[in-house]
Amino acid sequence: MTAAPEAPGPVRIVVADDQEVVRAGFSALLGTQSDLRVVATAGDGAAAVGACREHRPDVVLMDVRMPAMDGIEATRRITARSGAPRVLMLTTFDLDEHVYDALVAGASGFLLKDVTAERLFEAVRVVAAGEALLAPTVTRRLIGEFARLRPRPPSASLEVLTPRETDVLRLVAEGLTNAEIAARLVVGEETVKTHVSRVLRKLGLRDRVQAVVAAYETGLVLPRQAR
Repeated sequence: MTAAPEAPGPVRIVVADDQEVVRAGFSALLGTQSDLRVVATAGDGAAAVGACREHRPDVVLMDVRMPAMDGIEATRRITARSGAPRVLMLTTFDLDEHVYDALVAGASGFLLKDVTAERLFEAVRVVAAGEALLAPTVTRRLIGEFARLRPRPPSASLEVLTPRETDVLRLVAEGLTNAEIAARLVVGEETVKTHVSRVLRKLGLRDRVQAVVAAYETGLVLPRQAR
């Protein structure tokens, strides 16, 4: 008799913020959900890195500004490790100038600190499942703005991509969903998903957010193209 597969355990979370009230508030909210569990909290970036090594969480809620080591450097160190958790940045403003740096460092998206409880739960679950948090149009607006203000030299080459994969990456960066890309290229949505997966694998990217960053940094999509 074949044993039934084990049910997946709760999403393991580390909350990193230099304000105790914020750490406590997010931890209390997350604790109300049976499928979410806070395994550690941290008051600065260095402590967040240590907590991730010790507790191996699935998701980190990471404040951008913290003493000792800021959230951007902590994110860079955390996501550089094999089997790294997904990182959601916490910020006060939706166009915080540090958010772009955080996404480049390896974050999978960002949340405003005044996020509603339901949005918080949804965001953690989405990122834990391996998806990018932000809608493509929001991601494009955010990254496009800061790529325009603070252009960076290319950090990756797109030569490894096929022409069709390059087309798909361009459309992802322009804010189209998989369904919209499928309609534009006259292919099936599953075909688009396959192309997106290949782009991520070939470029060594973690998720769709990082693909948008790469498209801007390589000049495949220019900020002025954003409509």
